[in-house]
Amino acid sequence: MNMEPNWDDLRIFLSLARGGTLTTAAKALGVSHPTVARRVQALERQIGARLFDRLPDRFVPTAAGAELLADTEAMEKAALSINRRSVGLSDTVSGVVRLSAGEAMAVLVARHLPGLRAQLPHIEFEVIASHTLANLSRREADLLIREQVPELAGIVTRKLCKVAYAVYAARSLDVGRTEMTALVDRPWIGFDDDHSYMPGQHWLHHHIGRRPEIRVNNWLVLHDAVRVGAGLAVMPCYLADQDAALRRVGGVLPEITTEQWLLVHRDLRALPRVRAVMDALVELFQRHRPVLEGHGRAGSQ
Repeated sequence: MNMEPNWDDLRIFLSLARGGTLTTAAKALGVSHPTVARRVQALERQIGARLFDRLPDRFVPTAAGAELLADTEAMEKAALSINRRSVGLSDTVSGVVRLSAGEAMAVLVARHLPGLRAQLPHIEFEVIASHTLANLSRREADLLIREQVPELAGIVTRKLCKVAYAVYAARSLDVGRTEMTALVDRPWIGFDDDHSYMPGQHWLHHHIGRRPEIRVNNWLVLHDAVRVGAGLAVMPCYLADQDAALRRVGGVLPEITTEQWLLVHRDLRALPRVRAVMDALVELFQRHRPVLEGHGRAGSQ
């Protein structure tokens, strides 16, 4: 090897090893296909070894590539740690804080952004609505709000609240009796098979004995479908109770309860802007605990 490979070349190698194709690597890095191919070839010349077997449909690391991959992943882990720790050197409560939450919870946060901004005027909020778990180690988000705590190293958690659920219908929909036996034959709205893990779906399938007639993959789509009278649905009370177009059908369902957790990487929890947003969120959830637990404005039938 005539010279030491630079980190940019190693990042491209790492992305190709993980993605397996020039297309995937180029998209992940925001560069062109030829750039990925050229930089990998240059790296192979520097090292003096072939790093990939070029198969018809993908790139597979050779034995030399596998050894370099392990070392490069260790370098990446160290680089990410340095990046997280370096941002903590600032002592000002200002800058960007990225918060990732499920779409319904992201709506709750969005509803209270005026208050959060008034409390933290120098913070810029990026609110990301997603089912998938953002990678805190790679700083895809600074904070997560999730229903479950993943088994990940370096993650610090704090329980925010419990969330209640109930059956809801549009006020324009003539429901009649609210006993579940009287509602079974009504049209229902639920989640598709890929999202059957969403809260309330097992309860719904058990009680109506079939798949819902309308299936979605997003709480907000479900919300709109209920609003226009397409059917009944199980919804989180904090999302539905604040909508004057909806009403509860029956009471809170004690069988369906979820917890919401605030997650942060341990290297970022002392960062002033992250700490300030964490404290503001904890206070926000404590203040709105009755709404979250289904004791807020219900508009019950």
